[in-house]
Amino acid sequence: MALYRIGSKGGEVKRIQERLKSLLLYGGPVDGDFGGGTGAAVKAFQKEKGLPVDGTVGPETWGMLFNESIPEPSPSLRPVASPRGERDLAVLQSKTADILGRSLDYRCLALTGSFETGSPVPECFTGISGDFDGQGISLGVLQWNFGQDSLQPLLKDMISSHRDIAESVFKERLGILEEALGSGKDRLMAFALSIQHPVKRAVNEPWKGIFKALGRTGEFQDIQLKYATGRYTSALGLCTEYGLWSERAAALMFDIKVQNGSIGSTVKARITGDFGALPQGISEEEAEVLKMRIIAERRAEAAKGPWIEDVRARKLCCANGRGTVHGIDYDLDRQFGIRLERFTAIDGRRI
Repeated sequence: MALYRIGSKGGEVKRIQERLKSLLLYGGPVDGDFGGGTGAAVKAFQKEKGLPVDGTVGPETWGMLFNESIPEPSPSLRPVASPRGERDLAVLQSKTADILGRSLDYRCLALTGSFETGSPVPECFTGISGDFDGQGISLGVLQWNFGQDSLQPLLKDMISSHRDIAESVFKERLGILEEALGSGKDRLMAFALSIQHPVKRAVNEPWKGIFKALGRTGEFQDIQLKYATGRYTSALGLCTEYGLWSERAAALMFDIKVQNGSIGSTVKARITGDFGALPQGISEEEAEVLKMRIIAERRAEAAKGPWIEDVRARKLCCANGRGTVHGIDYDLDRQFGIRLERFTAIDGRRI
C-alpha cells in the first residue's frame, strides 16, 4: 500500500503539495520533497476533514484530497536543472506584488535577505542552519540564533502573540519547543543538537520543514521585521550622516549594517575625501548615485580578502539600482520597489 510521509519524494508528493497550496494550507515550494512543512499542511487538512491527524497521506487522506484511489509511487522526482539565476529571478518576479505594497524597512529586509540566502520572498525568511558555528540553531532572514540568545525572543513572541498560528505549524511539537525555550541555556542547546545531524549539523525533518513553514507565515515575517528595526534605524542614521536621502541609500546602508556591521573611521575619512572631489554642478540625483558608489567601493575595499568582491557586488547593486549577486540578476525598482526617491526618516515610507 502506498504511503506518502516525511522523506517521500516524487511526482505524487508534488501533487499533494500543489493540492494543499490550492487549499491555502501550504506555502512552501512545490518540489516533490515531503518535508516537515508539507507534513504540517497535511495535518491541518486532516484535522479540517476529521481524519486521523498523523501527517501521512495514505488511502483515506489521498481520497479526500483528490477523490480517487491512491497510486503507487513513481520514480523520484527531482526539479529540472536550470541556471540558478534564471530560476530565482523568475520566483523573485512572481513575488513582486507581495513586496511592493510593504513599507521600506520590509523591502530592505527582503532585499538583504535575498542577498544572504539566494532565495526570494518568502523563502529568504525561512533560512535555517544547525550548529556548524556553535550557535545551536540559526533561523530567519538575519539568522537569529540560540547561541547569542537572539532567536529565543522571536519564537516566544510568536507563540505569545499568535499562538493559533504556532499551534497550526508545530502541532504536537509546540509543547516540546516551549519546554526547551523555558529551560536553561544548556538544556536549550541540548534540544537544538538533538534535532540535527550529529556530524553534518543539518536540522533534521520534520523540524527543518516545520521551522521553514513558520518562516513563511506573514506573522513570523512581521516579527522578524520588528526585531530588525534596530539595524534599520541605524541604517537611516548612516544615510543622514553621509547626506543621503533615497530609498536605494537606505537599502545600501541596511545591507552594510547586516553584512559588515559598520563603516569604520578610516573608511569614513576616505569616503568624505572622495565626496569632496565630486564634480560641481551635477544634479541631486547624480550626486546621490555617485556618493553611493563611493561608499560601495570604499566599504568593499575594507572587507577581508575573500569577501571583497561579494561586498562590492551587493553594495553596487544597491547603489546602481541593479546588478548581479551570486548569479542572480536584481532590479531593485521592479522587484522590490526600491527607487531613487526620497524616504521619510520616521517610517521609511515614500513622501
